[in-house]
Amino acid sequence: MLEKYLPQMEFESYEDFKANFKINVPNNFNFAFDVVDEWAKTDKSKMALVWVDGKGNRRDYTFADMALLSDKAACVLKRHGVGKGDRVMLMLKQRPEAWICFLALCKLGAICIPATYQLTPKDIVYRCNAAGVCSIISVDDGELIDHINKAAPDCKELKNIFYVSENPIEDSLPGRYDFKRELENEPVGAIERLTQNYDIMLMYFSSGTTGMPKMITHDFTYPLGHIITAKYWQNVKEDKLHLTMSDSGWAKFAWGKIYGQWICGATIVAYDNEKFDAKNTLETITSLGIYSFCAPPTVFRFLIKEDIAHYDFSSIKHCSIAGEPLNPEVWERFRELTGLTLCEGFGQTETPVILANYPWFDIRPGSTGKPSPLYDIDIVDENGKTCDDGIVGRIVVKNIDKCRPVGLIKEYYNDPEANAKAFKNGNYDTGDTAWRDGEGYFWFVGRSDDVIKCSGYRIGPFEVESALMTHKAVLECAVTAAPDPVRGQVVKATIVLARGYEASDVLKKELQDHVKHVTAPYKYPRIVEFVKELPKTISGKIKRADIRKCDEN
Repeated sequence: MLEKYLPQMEFESYEDFKANFKINVPNNFNFAFDVVDEWAKTDKSKMALVWVDGKGNRRDYTFADMALLSDKAACVLKRHGVGKGDRVMLMLKQRPEAWICFLALCKLGAICIPATYQLTPKDIVYRCNAAGVCSIISVDDGELIDHINKAAPDCKELKNIFYVSENPIEDSLPGRYDFKRELENEPVGAIERLTQNYDIMLMYFSSGTTGMPKMITHDFTYPLGHIITAKYWQNVKEDKLHLTMSDSGWAKFAWGKIYGQWICGATIVAYDNEKFDAKNTLETITSLGIYSFCAPPTVFRFLIKEDIAHYDFSSIKHCSIAGEPLNPEVWERFRELTGLTLCEGFGQTETPVILANYPWFDIRPGSTGKPSPLYDIDIVDENGKTCDDGIVGRIVVKNIDKCRPVGLIKEYYNDPEANAKAFKNGNYDTGDTAWRDGEGYFWFVGRSDDVIKCSGYRIGPFEVESALMTHKAVLECAVTAAPDPVRGQVVKATIVLARGYEASDVLKKELQDHVKHVTAPYKYPRIVEFVKELPKTISGKIKRADIRKCDEN
């Protein structure tokens, strides 16, 4: 499969990789037809998906199963009026139907809008009306269904709601359907290919940390950009099991649970557990014999606090990490316990992986690696001028007006202001900050909105968090800016303590002194708050914006 898209697959060095890697983009590429259906034709027994939950249940799906089920799902949706360009929101957790519906919508040319099941009625109304959603497909979760039903009357273009449930559903309200039963009873029909490469395939809503969520659109070539993500960063292998920890509502799903992995012919693991549990995760990894594993730093922080040395990690050959910067302390401890090296990568909902630790150079703990060959990356100042090595600036993708790289955002939908801010002078501005060292390694600092400005100093939250994480009392932490009438902002650390430690003024002072000794003294947290848990997305990313909002109120 890969040879259809890569004129050269193996490289002798990073320099060779950077200079000579290319992707052949076919005319009218459609991931569902050209990858999944083609694998099904090539080998009817080839495994595509292994679904497991936290209770020991398992279901296996071949590519032939996925091809058939997605055809049937496309016919179901088409019969209910869904066609090319229509917007369909998916709230499917990690049910197999998430993959089936991603493919079905791709075949129809309808726009897939993944969403987390954590949305409130207000969130659902906003997304439906902003995107013009005509249908919602959701798991049969009591609270979630209640939220959808409350939102539905205010969703102007919403016509259909499909429920996915293990048990038959009876709903007398018009426009409500039992998706599983309809899928089972639907005859297989032909689906005409109607899409063009430039059509919108996928739409994600941003996290909305600086205002209302923006609509990030990707065209039908987007999956090809994740060949780099899967093959060269996550190191997935054909017919081997790959697990990325992510709910289907987040962009990490597109990064690690469908596109690049299936192009490479890997078997994806759907770990459908309602709530993260470190012990159950370890048992799942070892019992299945996972080959490659990817998760956010939060997951690894909890794994290393379990009795990890008693689990057999011999099947795992590669671990990657993304979603947030990786603290060197976690990197070192995980390698000590497992012998495995964590390979950090960086990208956004707007992109595939654009910076990563690739196999041709040594990893430096804390560095997010070097640029992808698909992307011309630079660090620039406020005037767009290239920063010298060691100087913090904004991460930009250069020269996209001359050659737009595969996988880059198409546009922010219906948002001229956001487009003008992100796309300027022929570049794409990520809004994230970093610095580059003299050997070309990039070191992430944070979102430009996260940088703390205290008494004239600019402090990146990640460097303070990394210092705190080297103290044995700290399980995890989030560093944010807190308003201060004298200094403008001060550093605040919100900390979850490890087992055996209790919050006290003495421990607070000890942690402040610890930071002063590990990093520059002016960066120490003047405010320390101890909490039982940090606010997080379902994918495990810390929601620093929620902490800031509490401080501002």
